[in-house]
Amino acid sequence: MGSLAEGASPMSWIRSAFCKTRKFALTLFTMLALAGVANATTTMENMEAAFNGESNAHLHYLGFALRAESEGYGEVASLFRAAARAEEVHAENHAQVIKEMGGVPHAQIETLTVRSTRENLEAAIKGESYERDTMYPDFLKQARADGNVRAVRSLNYARTAETEHAKLFSAALANLDRLKGTTQTYFYVCPTCGFTVREKDFPKCPSCFTREEAFEMVS
Repeated sequence: MGSLAEGASPMSWIRSAFCKTRKFALTLFTMLALAGVANATTTMENMEAAFNGESNAHLHYLGFALRAESEGYGEVASLFRAAARAEEVHAENHAQVIKEMGGVPHAQIETLTVRSTRENLEAAIKGESYERDTMYPDFLKQARADGNVRAVRSLNYARTAETEHAKLFSAALANLDRLKGTTQTYFYVCPTCGFTVREKDFPKCPSCFTREEAFEMVS
């Protein structure tokens, strides 16, 4: 902060020191504020990317369900429809967070590419694994650093559900030959977080604790 100059009064030195300290404090405050805005923008961008991804996944899975049905994989078609509903829940949750942050949810809908059911399952596994292992962990890290509780909750709900989706899709791919000729079956989707299961063997959702009777039945 400096020393008392020769000939300067203690009071003038104190005033000078105070002004310099105040200027430094204001500069530091401004830097921290700008950093907070930058982080908020990053979280906003992450939420927008997540909303976009879930919106597209919802539509892709509906298309995959139609192909599975046309190829005689009724059970796989039901799985894709259940996953589509779950992705819709995720998109709705992300949209709410974006609105609370002052943004407007907007999705860039991609061209729908539908291949064989086997290829569609492989694509679904790849997408779910990326969200589970890379995208959502990165987004969660930023949201936690920003202290954005609502974003953390929405992102965590989605990541937990995507983990289950990856398991369900992997099991379907491994048993695809056996699933040929099957009819539609029932899956259950949590309307709060999108957690998806074949059987409700719990009183409450393992992810968000919504009561099991609230789960939506999708076939």
